[in-house]
Amino acid sequence: MRYVLAMHVIAVLALENVVAFDLAVPGQVFGSSTTERDVPLYETRVCTGPDGAVTSAALGRMRLESPFGLDALATADTIVVPGHDGLADPSAEVLDALRDAGARGARIASICVGAFVLAAAGLLDGRRATTHWMFARRLARRYPRVKVDPSVLYVDEGQVLTSAGIAAGIDLCLHLVRRDHGAATAARTARRIIMPPQRDGGQAQFIRHEDPPDGDTALQPTLAWLEANLHHPLTLDDLARHARVSVRTLTRRFAEQAGTTPQRWVSRARLRRAQQLLESTDLPVERVAAESGFGSPVTLRAHFARHVGASPQSYRAAFRSRAS
Repeated sequence: MRYVLAMHVIAVLALENVVAFDLAVPGQVFGSSTTERDVPLYETRVCTGPDGAVTSAALGRMRLESPFGLDALATADTIVVPGHDGLADPSAEVLDALRDAGARGARIASICVGAFVLAAAGLLDGRRATTHWMFARRLARRYPRVKVDPSVLYVDEGQVLTSAGIAAGIDLCLHLVRRDHGAATAARTARRIIMPPQRDGGQAQFIRHEDPPDGDTALQPTLAWLEANLHHPLTLDDLARHARVSVRTLTRRFAEQAGTTPQRWVSRARLRRAQQLLESTDLPVERVAAESGFGSPVTLRAHFARHVGASPQSYRAAFRSRAS
């Protein structure tokens, strides 16, 4: 029997003074997401507000026109709201369209200061959310019912998601691809746009940034070695020995360049490996645990329960049924 994938429609809401980078991110990420046979998984539609056209100050007053208006939000599966300069509240028509979309169950996400639009529509009330760290206090003051967390790259509240500044929108969109189609598809998309499948750490690492001391080198060779050796037991001493530095120096480099600890980075990499194996192979859970470096099914199940919210068996069943 031949199955046809239903196209998931992404509506990107471009408001006046839209941030050009934020606007481009969803089209680039979702447009690069395909099956292994290069069948597109998403259709991205840029939607403008009531006036039918918007400008972006970032590129010399670039003017953007689109055949899609607010009515396109009514049929979209996912709506992404990029940031816009000025942070002025959008029109009542825009807010009503977003509320209606939320009421019918559409998934709604924001990039950077696009969180202000979601908050103005009441979609973030009582929810945890994030935005660019420079505007987090303003968001919290203006909308006190929103639980603002300025330390993370993105927040997934199920139906409503928010991301931090600029490039964190890429992390959010890759996360949505991972949610929809699994780790393997997200990794394939990330390779096409030259991004890591999942960055560890949060935007707190960018609030105050100091250049690493002279003599520090890129962490990438160590990360590549780790990816190739996840199935082995790995200690901090092992990592430091391979990197030819002290444990203290290695820990500092991870904090500066990866925004996390070596142990946490390895744990997240092993989780991604386990997800890929569950999605793409028929290996028993015992083998998946061994191949991904968790050692035992008990440890694997504990990590899945904590970070995925499902058992390895139910995760595999969900993605197998989705593929069929």
